[in-house]
Amino acid sequence: MTKNIDWLAQTQKRQEELLETAQAFLRIKSVLDPETAREGAPFGEGIREALDFALQVCRQAGMTIKDVDGYAAHAEFGAGDELIGILCHVDVVPEGDGWSTPPYAAQIVDGKLVARGAIDDKGPAMAAIFAAKLVLELGLPLSKRVRLIFGTDEESSWKCVERYFQTEEMPTMGFTPDADFPLIYAEKGLTDLKWRQTIEAFRALNLPAASQAEAALVSFTAGRRMNMVPDKAEAVLKPLQMTGTQIADRYRQYLSEAGRTGHAEEENGQVVLMMEGVSVHGMDPGKGVNAGTELIHFLRTLSLDERASLYTSFADRYLYHEHHGAALGIAHQDAEMGALTVNPGVFEYQADGDALIQVNIRYPHSVSFEEWSGVLSGLLQEGAFGLEVVEHLPPHRVDPNHPLVTTLQRVYTEQTGEEAGIIAIGGATYGRSLDVGVAFGPLFPGRPDSAHQRDEYILVEDLIKATAIYAQAIYELAK
Repeated sequence: MTKNIDWLAQTQKRQEELLETAQAFLRIKSVLDPETAREGAPFGEGIREALDFALQVCRQAGMTIKDVDGYAAHAEFGAGDELIGILCHVDVVPEGDGWSTPPYAAQIVDGKLVARGAIDDKGPAMAAIFAAKLVLELGLPLSKRVRLIFGTDEESSWKCVERYFQTEEMPTMGFTPDADFPLIYAEKGLTDLKWRQTIEAFRALNLPAASQAEAALVSFTAGRRMNMVPDKAEAVLKPLQMTGTQIADRYRQYLSEAGRTGHAEEENGQVVLMMEGVSVHGMDPGKGVNAGTELIHFLRTLSLDERASLYTSFADRYLYHEHHGAALGIAHQDAEMGALTVNPGVFEYQADGDALIQVNIRYPHSVSFEEWSGVLSGLLQEGAFGLEVVEHLPPHRVDPNHPLVTTLQRVYTEQTGEEAGIIAIGGATYGRSLDVGVAFGPLFPGRPDSAHQRDEYILVEDLIKATAIYAQAIYELAK
């Protein structure tokens, strides 16, 4: 029957309404706002307003609505035992500065719909709503239920889907329009870890006092987030056998020889060393320059006090240019998902307090968390570090031969004329909130990704094309 439906032409007939509705949706500032949080609006009034807007569009289209305490909501149509889920979110990141047009004006400029949330994820969410409306308006027969699920906290902590699935049905299968085309079917496991060395744990090692130490490390800091490569690091040293000037001169010479950027200052009887790196996303740390491990590598050229010597030697041995965990004994390569990666994103050392290294590890499905974390726990004892799991998301993968994957591949090819390859990534998409879920658009291959950036946009042409793809996908999955 779908051979007789020109999905793109049907979408183009509704283009004006789609654009006007998407613009109105994007003009709502749906940023996390704890100050206006209340019962029914746990993440603030702006997000509540955006959720209500999306639900009203669905209600007017004839869908059945359910609100789950303002954490999430859904709109449903069709009938049958099986449930097809389309998972979107209505919250956006803060707008930031430097926009060419007001971030919530939702203006169309040179064929681009420009607004915070245009590509992530309010533009695609409205595309999914209109795709569902199209299926309804055409009166196509369905044997399954279709449910549009709207989250409200995707940009922060995913409490929305956590709360939603405590009481609501898990879809049989589904997709999120919140990533890339053609299709993301596999995502690595994500783990945030704290390696903590307390003063008590260090003292229990009973290490001999450092003799002839050239300097004592007062403090060391680098990085702000575990999933980013640190672009700045700072070490504060107290000169002992070396003068502050000698330490600073040695550091400047090191920077010159190593081709690194930084500077040294002497102040209040101490020496402050600064290192600059290159920050990239923690899922591929080898593409950046970790300012923390680079500065630690220099500190290893000094004779330091015994605690600093232990901290820096441990970090240098196991983390300096060690992006895949080989030195840690946890390296693992996977043909589908790629290699396990290790990103030491945050360093905190206080001579009179705790010493911390915060690490983001991403691993493929062919090695278990228990397997590699057990190896790591044993090795950390060498440096008197305890292991704390801050967050753990297991790997997510849908069989490439699953009807969800093959159907979406076929739809994409029919709508674009292009081969629909499948993608495995080191990041996380909203699709992993579904037991059987993939990420499906809206960013087409070759398009720059403007999500979270100033002047975020989606091409009007791409919004229309994605809506047509989603409409056929919904029908093919639920017919």
